Amino acid sequence: MRMRYIEISVGAFMVMGMIAIVLMAFRVSGLTMNSAGDTYTIKARFENLGGLTEKAKVSMSGVTIGRVTKVYLDPEWYSAVVEMEISKSMSTLTKDTSAAILTAGLLGEKYIGLTVGAEEEYLKEGDWIEETQSALVLEELIGKFLFNKAEG
Repeated sequence: MRMRYIEISVGAFMVMGMIAIVLMAFRVSGLTMNSAGDTYTIKARFENLGGLTEKAKVSMSGVTIGRVTKVYLDPEWYSAVVEMEISKSMSTLTKDTSAAILTAGLLGEKYIGLTVGAEEEYLKEGDWIEETQSALVLEELIGKFLFNKAEG
């Protein structure tokens, strides 16, 4: 009887471990099990994405307010275009909102951080964020540092 109890306990522990791994995989990948709800799409141009991918978070003050839905190269401007779905609850983003590609955590997960401006008009479906800041690429920073040291 005691052996049967140990086997059932180990089995339950293994099932809970598998469930925890699946939930962690969903969280890390950016996938969610709930629906997105009402959203609107805005776009922004960046010179360098630095590894930003689709499904990356869009946040404001550390709170996720949307997701990156599409990333592509604009053949006319030769810059990267990022399309973002923003929750309708954040329909008060002003026309002078700025977007920056930031890095979260030690793993280097990229996300877009938005900062609201002071204008009175709001962004609507399909509008562009004009003020953007591209990602900082570590290799470029190291190269600049080394070349400055070599010259001086």
